[in-house]
Amino acid sequence: MPRELPISNGDLLVTFDSTYTARDLYYPYVGKYNHTVGHPQRFGVWADGQFAWMDDPAWARHLAYDECTLVTRVRLEHPRLQVRLDCADAIDFHEPVWLRKVTVTDTRAQPPQGQPALPPRDVRLFFHIDLSIQESPVGDTANYDPQTAGLVLYKGDYYFLVNGCDPAKCGIDHWSIGSKRIGNAEGTWRDAEDGQLGRNAIAQGSVDATIGFDLRIEPGGQASVHWWLACGRDYDSVARLNRTIYERTPDKFLSRTGAYWRLWATKEPIDLSTLPSPVAQAYTRSLLVTRTQIDNRGAIIAANDTDITHFAGDTYSYCWPRDGALVAASLIAAGNAALPRGFFRAAGEWINKHGYFLHKYTPDGKLASSWHPWHINGQSVLPIQQDETALVLWSLRKHFEAFRDVEFIKPLYNSLVITPAKWMVEYRDASGLPQPSWDLWEERRGVHTFTVAATIAALHAAGDFATDFGDLGRARWFTQAAEQMLAALKEHLWSAKEQRFARMGTRIVPGNTPAEPGAGAYTLDLTRDAANFALWWFGVLSPDDPMVVAEMESIESALRVRTQVGGYARYENDYYHRVVFDDKNVPGNPWVICTLWIAQWKIARAKTRAELAPALELIEWAAATGGTSGIVPEQVHPLSGQPVSVAPLTWSHATIVIAIREYLAKLATLK
Repeated sequence: MPRELPISNGDLLVTFDSTYTARDLYYPYVGKYNHTVGHPQRFGVWADGQFAWMDDPAWARHLAYDECTLVTRVRLEHPRLQVRLDCADAIDFHEPVWLRKVTVTDTRAQPPQGQPALPPRDVRLFFHIDLSIQESPVGDTANYDPQTAGLVLYKGDYYFLVNGCDPAKCGIDHWSIGSKRIGNAEGTWRDAEDGQLGRNAIAQGSVDATIGFDLRIEPGGQASVHWWLACGRDYDSVARLNRTIYERTPDKFLSRTGAYWRLWATKEPIDLSTLPSPVAQAYTRSLLVTRTQIDNRGAIIAANDTDITHFAGDTYSYCWPRDGALVAASLIAAGNAALPRGFFRAAGEWINKHGYFLHKYTPDGKLASSWHPWHINGQSVLPIQQDETALVLWSLRKHFEAFRDVEFIKPLYNSLVITPAKWMVEYRDASGLPQPSWDLWEERRGVHTFTVAATIAALHAAGDFATDFGDLGRARWFTQAAEQMLAALKEHLWSAKEQRFARMGTRIVPGNTPAEPGAGAYTLDLTRDAANFALWWFGVLSPDDPMVVAEMESIESALRVRTQVGGYARYENDYYHRVVFDDKNVPGNPWVICTLWIAQWKIARAKTRAELAPALELIEWAAATGGTSGIVPEQVHPLSGQPVSVAPLTWSHATIVIAIREYLAKLATLK
């Protein structure tokens, strides 16, 4: 289920599903640890003897954010309960605390004048906390803390304090603490459904807790409750934060966080007035959503959506150097220097001493899980995706060209420029192409057009850096290697028969026959793949080069999803999350990034505003996948348009930012 409303400050990340149920709580890193393990943190309403949790289908929901902020704006109405809830959630921009304000309005029809008035409403709000601290319930404790009049849940050096204020007081006097998922115990949330909580003082092991607030609401009136969850590494830190919230008031924390994000989102001037309103909103929202997926120590996380574990057995809560580099490039294009700096500094720590990155990394910089082997057919191999190494260097050069920060580059010059460039020059076969590695989709091993293009771009970037630093011998070496690789790309990965590039070449074992005349030393995989847009986007070839035009026109035709949903697939017969098996009309699910790559090519080639218009239509398509909250997925269902796989995907939001920047830049040059 998509995570409709991520909120974060770079240390604490909370996500909500489409029912407005909190599902993930990551601390102290964005992406690690998920202290809910995806279990719902329920929110329910009892009104005059009737009860409903947020997943009740009777709720009418509108999930969004306040404009230009990471403060949620949620409206919920329930016809049977006859109440409306207006909710605001935020992670304070500075402190590790999740705050929520709920305003409840009585929506009963009022009697005509002269008729007896309706009685006041008895409304009770219940907040359920189901933590598995450090991703395991073993050893957890939950207790009522009389010093703070709140609940404290802890294990080891992780502490969480839950508290709140109603119109009459601050502090909790309705709570329940007990066991969950042990024997017949479902959890304390069941205790709330009769409107009463048991006030058990403590429990240990697999535990959860529920707190309640009582509201008296006059006919047609409203009342508000504030609730918060403070995070820390010891009791004193959460108690101190709780005291600060009491003193400054929760509303102050919510308002200052809104102000901070409005400043953050608008600090770099850009004129969006020529864009359709949904596209302009998608630009700002994409920057903000991207920020929610970036840890304050530099890791740029691909996605934080625990539900994907039901399909893949693992999460996307890792930093792939490729995703990080491309997201950093989008931030650089938007004028943000600081966040990419954090990523590059972290990358400088992660990179192997020989000059390459491994598959992916945890938010705290450790080597993450992988399916790339070190041993194939009796031979030792590197379990790498070479484009990841190349793109970090390429993106670093983009940062330097934008901000000319020499002091920042100096300590990274050897680790992220010279050593990886030297490795890429030496890690070539006899033809001058890179040796086999895994592709950007992480599915097949060989020599990939995308990887070759990224490597050529990286070697040119390294040559430019070396020139800047007066290292002219290395500059010539890197540049010559890039030129040799380009010649080899044209010779070996271009199919003269098909008049287009292969997506991958496989080195032929001596004695075997090439797959087609002219294939040279490689068997070519001629599956059309949207990733071949890299040929022009990384500056390897001109977008108007006849080889590029032939390639992109072939991709555009073959990968178009011919349904009412539209969009473009990754490649022909894409199996990942496939739901429709109709190769002619649906080569795969529509992917946001791949659709935007087609838009970017149209932007690059446009000579008139009329030629530019189809690109804007594709950008509008991408923006529309975000729904009311603006959360853009990895891919969508080709028949319903509903999100498929993870949402938000950081790469999708980054590509929206890049495509819009490129569109505006081209629009400014056209009459």
